[in-house]
Amino acid sequence: MISAKLLLLRLPILLLLLLFFFLNYQSCLAAIDNSTSSRRLPSPTSARAKTTTSSLALPKAAGSNTKNGLHRAIAGGVSRAVAQAALYPLDALRTLSQTRDSRSLANVGLTSLVNGCFQTSTFALLTGASQFGIYGLCSTHYGCSALASSIYGAAGSCIFSVPQEVIKQRLITGVYTNFRTAIVQIWKTEGVRGYYSGWRPTMSRNVPFVIVTFASRDILQSGMLRLKKRHRRRRNYSNDDASLLLSSSSSTVLEDVGIGIASALIACVITQPIDVVKTRIMTQAASNAIPYTSSLDCATSILRTEGWKRLYSGIGQRGLYMGGLWGITFGFEPILTKHLDERK
Repeated sequence: MISAKLLLLRLPILLLLLLFFFLNYQSCLAAIDNSTSSRRLPSPTSARAKTTTSSLALPKAAGSNTKNGLHRAIAGGVSRAVAQAALYPLDALRTLSQTRDSRSLANVGLTSLVNGCFQTSTFALLTGASQFGIYGLCSTHYGCSALASSIYGAAGSCIFSVPQEVIKQRLITGVYTNFRTAIVQIWKTEGVRGYYSGWRPTMSRNVPFVIVTFASRDILQSGMLRLKKRHRRRRNYSNDDASLLLSSSSSTVLEDVGIGIASALIACVITQPIDVVKTRIMTQAASNAIPYTSSLDCATSILRTEGWKRLYSGIGQRGLYMGGLWGITFGFEPILTKHLDERK
């Protein structure tokens, strides 16, 4: 049997192979369909019957929704991974500013800004895929509200995001020198639980953050589309103008990016204290101070010894990082989803 340690070491390669398969599976299905249809040509009568009853083809519609949901999950994962890799140095600066001993680049070196960037960003592929996939599945197939779908997506993605955060932040703060050493040492000294240290504050941060982000995105996007439609009516544009109708019923890439940034900044301000507690719990191995016993102990200790302002340390770096992260994700996810939907 493959050990969990070996599996984690090979995870980046496995994820890339899995992504390649998903991006090309539709071409394989199309080839199979073409070979099957070439053997049996439908008669005109059956073709007319099929056309007549197409509106009642519930299994086909369900399959289409499933395929669209898979496309959205893939697009969300790829967008999240690309965004995280591009903004990794900003997240590193945010992590350093929130540590217990206020570490700086002078303590850990410039290489910490990119240490583990590629390996941990592959985890973001699964984090983004689970967030968008669960969100789309709940909202489309089960009729859940945007709020409920956001909760399920945020909670489910913690399976992948917590180990990613633990490894990433310990690499940045210099606890471990490289990704392989981090995997091996955490496994030897802490076991599986070590990869999920600080999962409570992480989930306490992720769930409200994603709720606020997705809810803000829906509110801002709906409001923007209403304003565009109102502007079109005021200008008395003709309904026959397809380009104007399209522009008023959908958002552009720049608009999606702007909405993503605004949504993330709103959520960032609300969840910043929880993010500081989460970082302290995950990186306390880098400090010689007495370890915190719990998230509550960490929060009360910060308030008692450092003041409430310390709970907002690194908010500037985190604001830039999260704004860019979700701006890129919300900007590219619709493009990639549309590309996958239109592939033959």
